[in-house]
Amino acid sequence: MEERLKRLIALRKKAQDELDTLFAQRKAISDLVAEEAREDMSTDEDQEFRVKTAEIATKQGEVEAFDERIRELSEEIERSGRLNESAINARKAQARVEAVKEQEVYTRDAKVSYFRDLMLSQRGMDDTGEAAERLRRHAVDVKTSADYRKPEVARALDTTDGNGGYFVPPVWLVEQYIKLIRAGRAYADLCTKQDLPSGTNVLQIPKVTSGTDVDAQNGENTAIHQQDMDDDFITIPVRTIAGGQDVSLQLMEQSPVAFDEVVFQDLLAAHAAKLNRFVLSGSGTNGQLKGVHNTAGIGTVAIASGLTIAKFYGAIANAIQKVHTGRILAPSHIVMHPRRWGWLTAALDGDERPLVLPSGRSMNNVATLDVVGSQQVVGELQGLPVVTDPGIGTTYGTDGDEDLAYVQRSNDLLLYESGIRTRVLPEIGGKTLTVHLQVYSYAAFTAERYPESIVEITGLPEPTFG
Repeated sequence: MEERLKRLIALRKKAQDELDTLFAQRKAISDLVAEEAREDMSTDEDQEFRVKTAEIATKQGEVEAFDERIRELSEEIERSGRLNESAINARKAQARVEAVKEQEVYTRDAKVSYFRDLMLSQRGMDDTGEAAERLRRHAVDVKTSADYRKPEVARALDTTDGNGGYFVPPVWLVEQYIKLIRAGRAYADLCTKQDLPSGTNVLQIPKVTSGTDVDAQNGENTAIHQQDMDDDFITIPVRTIAGGQDVSLQLMEQSPVAFDEVVFQDLLAAHAAKLNRFVLSGSGTNGQLKGVHNTAGIGTVAIASGLTIAKFYGAIANAIQKVHTGRILAPSHIVMHPRRWGWLTAALDGDERPLVLPSGRSMNNVATLDVVGSQQVVGELQGLPVVTDPGIGTTYGTDGDEDLAYVQRSNDLLLYESGIRTRVLPEIGGKTLTVHLQVYSYAAFTAERYPESIVEITGLPEPTFG
């Protein structure tokens, strides 16, 4: 087996040398364009560049296959207890040529930038090949690291996209998106979330419009009652949510800190907030999702002028019974703007005692305060958890100063999402040495399958405090 290991290492080195040659050949094409001060490649050059890129991808696959087989054979030798001096030397040789990482390539404290490497590799600006090699090692991380298979991370990533993982952002950046930035999409995260199927611009969800029926049989051997079930489809368009930012090439290449990652974090934050806003109030036109507010058939409870705690409390009870009556199942959440929850927690009775108390304390409270938090479950009202979300608008009503509250069965809301994708585009502002950074994803949302599951409470003007 030691001889077989040596042969594999030799074959792997040969494949790596061929890969380096392909990189050099592809770079020569872009170098010629630069030397001749041309803005773009000719048709033949572009075709050859694409062919070399395809050959590089194939050869990288061969190198990775050799790496995997070498690891397997080395482990087999170690398990068998026959790792002799020759095999030890072979392993040392392997350590010199194998490009498999011993630790994650792109970490929070790394001195290299994933996005800078992506730009250099894509545009043939990687003179040393180091950027391409780090991306290759990163792709191996995506395929093999357990961190990328965590449930909370896997949905935000899509390892089938982006040429085997090259365009999948580093896991630490996505984890930050999940743990910190996703707080900006509290309402969206209440929905039933599904992976968006690939290869489609529209989803069709079946909906039963009328069901079967039974009745008493009018005597023996007489016909029984029969009513056929009818169904229909809800059509949900797949929408694109995207954003970009121009930065200078000098900042990408020369900054002592990975400033491009700061930009991408901000783009991810904006992406989360916008998706959440679309789920709440998207128009369904001009490329937007159709949000809950604009979904036909949802229930409504309008509070008359002169809002009081008693009126609000009664409206919540009315909304709860509407879900029970219309959906024949219980609601699961109350969602409101933080200012509405603040108004509720500030309320006092006639003896100036608070009406919202911490859990476990009881006087004449109308709700309980579980945590002093934001954009999460903050308390309980009429037996339902209360979630605050500042994404709920505050410009509704005839005076344009009202917010909304929702009583809903959240599992009936369906949100389909693709993975978060990233792009680095030097071409757009090439004449001014400007690089364009992009974040985008695809999403589809509907509340139309069971609109009876949602009741929107209106008539909530801007509150005053103190």
